[in-house]
Amino acid sequence: MAESFLFSIAESLLAKLASRAYEEASQVLGVYDQLREFKGTLSLVKAVLLDADQKQEQEQNNELREWLSQIKRVFYDAEDVLDEFECQTLRKQVVKAHGTTKAKVGHFFSSSNPLVFRYRMARQIKDICKRLDKVAADRHKFGLQIIHVDRRVVRRRELTHSRMVDSNVIGREHDKEKIIELLMQQNPKDDDTGLSVIPIVGMGGLGKTTLAKIVFNDKRADECFPLKMWVCVSDEFDIKNLVIKIINSANDLASVDAPPHQQNLNLLDPEQLQIQLSNKLADKKFLLILDDVWNENRVKWVELKNLLQVGATGSKILVTTRSQTIASMMGTIPSHNLEGLPLEDSLSLFVKWAFKEGEEEKHPHLVNIGREIVTRCGGVPLAVRTLGSLLFSKYEANEWEYVRDNGIWNMPQEKDDILPALKLSYDLMPSYLRQCFALFSLYPKDHEFDSSDLTALWGALGFLDSPKKNWTPEDVANQYLYELMSRSFLQDFFNFSTVYTFTIHDLVHDLALFVAKDEFQFINSHIQNIHDNVRHLSFAQSSFVDNLFTTRSVPVRTIMFLDGESKEANSEALLNICVSKFKYLRVLDLSYSACETLPRSIGKLKHLRYFSIRYNPCIKGLPDSICKLQNLQVLNLVGCMELEALPKGLKKLISLRDFRITTKQSVLPYNEITNLSSLSIFACHNLESIFGGVKFPALKTLSVFYCGSLKSLSMDAKNFPELETLIAYGCGNLDLELWKDHHQEESPKLKLKSVTFADIPQLVALPQWLQGTANSLQSLVISSCYNLKMLPEWLSSLTNLKTLAILGCPEFLSLPDNICHLTALESLMIEGCPELSRKCQPRVGEFWPKISHIKHVHIEEPIELEEKKEESE
Repeated sequence: MAESFLFSIAESLLAKLASRAYEEASQVLGVYDQLREFKGTLSLVKAVLLDADQKQEQEQNNELREWLSQIKRVFYDAEDVLDEFECQTLRKQVVKAHGTTKAKVGHFFSSSNPLVFRYRMARQIKDICKRLDKVAADRHKFGLQIIHVDRRVVRRRELTHSRMVDSNVIGREHDKEKIIELLMQQNPKDDDTGLSVIPIVGMGGLGKTTLAKIVFNDKRADECFPLKMWVCVSDEFDIKNLVIKIINSANDLASVDAPPHQQNLNLLDPEQLQIQLSNKLADKKFLLILDDVWNENRVKWVELKNLLQVGATGSKILVTTRSQTIASMMGTIPSHNLEGLPLEDSLSLFVKWAFKEGEEEKHPHLVNIGREIVTRCGGVPLAVRTLGSLLFSKYEANEWEYVRDNGIWNMPQEKDDILPALKLSYDLMPSYLRQCFALFSLYPKDHEFDSSDLTALWGALGFLDSPKKNWTPEDVANQYLYELMSRSFLQDFFNFSTVYTFTIHDLVHDLALFVAKDEFQFINSHIQNIHDNVRHLSFAQSSFVDNLFTTRSVPVRTIMFLDGESKEANSEALLNICVSKFKYLRVLDLSYSACETLPRSIGKLKHLRYFSIRYNPCIKGLPDSICKLQNLQVLNLVGCMELEALPKGLKKLISLRDFRITTKQSVLPYNEITNLSSLSIFACHNLESIFGGVKFPALKTLSVFYCGSLKSLSMDAKNFPELETLIAYGCGNLDLELWKDHHQEESPKLKLKSVTFADIPQLVALPQWLQGTANSLQSLVISSCYNLKMLPEWLSSLTNLKTLAILGCPEFLSLPDNICHLTALESLMIEGCPELSRKCQPRVGEFWPKISHIKHVHIEEPIELEEKKEESE
């Protein structure tokens, strides 16, 4: 299936070859004619790739598949050769701008010497041209049609609100009420005196997790269970990991806090974890959701259940699983078997996703075809929703008939096969999305994705198209995410201003594994052998890293460790093998590793674009040789609490755009990092002020987290002309009004589009300078600012504001009277503000007339006030 990426790779190669930089470099190095010949052959091959991919899928032609595999190998080798051009060009720029005479002489006598490089490149390009010519000659054997443009487009639907809303769930009201009835039972006839376990059973895609969510979020569950916890279990039923997840869920940590806390819990032994769990649950009536259970080992289940018995009488566990065997083993009452949706409910769900509201009435002939499509979905909501999304805003009957009559419905299906609806939606996915989607396979099921990390990875691996005019790589990546969401491939989509988080359904994860097999591999207890053709690797556990030392797959481009599991690995040895063996690495993520030093040889990884050693508890310094990585785009040092200083020569990292820092330094080397587009400063406890007049002409995003000594931010539009996003989080001494000393009235105004203030105790009123962003600000998020009581009347001057969120501000009492003047405001969210929530309740709250014009309003029901009222009665 990895052959389905080929059209996108061909387009990327042709775009590079057509650029002026490559043309000039090829003429200087004397390889212009060879590259022109390669470009011509590449264009011929690209023209038939779309038809070849479609034919191979429909006919299962092994000979055609092998032909595509040969092309893929040539394409990847060509990418590596062309990448050498970029490395050489960047190195020349650095030597010219920053090199000493000694460095320039050394460059001439090194392997990068222009004469040596020219000879080597000419030989490699000639070899690739020869290989591609040989493969291209065989294209006539398959009767392939020429298709120059990939016309598989995605109609983007509006970005809907991130919260689970009952009205979005169709046909499950009876199931919901039945489960809540079981939860409310005070004395169920169990085989256990304390802990009641309720299983929900059904095939993949039926909506077991969705049903559990609407139950979990129901007001009656809040009233009955003072403590609610949600844990995704999936494939690995590891007791220690599950206990950690339960403790973290009980803590209800903010996502920013979670990684360090998770690391601390990982360091505890089982006895210490049991004590922590007992302290969290003891004598409390709790509801625990164990979502997506696959474990059939009764011994493990009994061990976990015994640890959970400390809760108060009436505590409940709600389990979702595909297996009746597991349900029988875990349940203390008969299972709730989830069935497929009835045809009419399925059609209602399909119409909801295929049409804008009310539009279906204009296209009754399409609705009739939709009814026939829905009958093929077997009542599975995921299948119905996916195909509805696929046909969204498509009004040609032939497009609907293609889905209805597709041969994929007639293929024999095994019990646990990927839904035909998902596979069909993938087959109709534009080529540029396919590699991006395949990257999901490097993560475990139920992983929560972060758009900023995905953007960095997609960009480092060259998966993003060249940005349009005035677009950034982040804009391109966000467009891809919107398109994947429009196809219903993403769920639990949360919009945090400029960053999005989401998960994917386990069947969508299965699809990603299927299309990415052999090329992307997630190494875990089930799959430990590394395929010879693999290019992207991630490891679930450090114990599997030894496979890297023996693999023959030298062209590996990605090596990642996930969720803190690389800390036990021999990190120094791993780095040495990466440098010596995997010279084409683009991504190296050693998060949570415990290495105390990095080898100087790391500077040899000249193709590296993304490097992370975040949350390393030991490292005190980085070798200066890291500044030889001229291709490096992302450097993540967040959470390296022992790091005493940043390396010298950061200005040589001329491709660095995204820098994430933790250091003990009291002053950062700002003059060396002025070309950044994104800067995150995390837990730099010795910083008292930031910037001090240094100009950052390209900086678009600034995030400052947990800098306890920070007193002021010194910024203005002159030094930050492109700044669009500002996040200040957990800075206890930060006085945002101190900014006024550096922000004169006559100076140009900042172009901020998104501002987030969170956990800022000094914030008692919004800073006046924010009023100067009236023409640009689109999103304002205020969270956990306990001393903030109201918004200023001048808020109405923010005429472009689209999103306003007030979260966890219990002293917040009112909204401005003129908030109704914010006509651009589309989304208002209020949570954790009991008094304000009471006043803003839909249709009954005194503030409701002021906000009723807003399209998406989410107001948390003020449970605390209701409980106080009940107590007083």
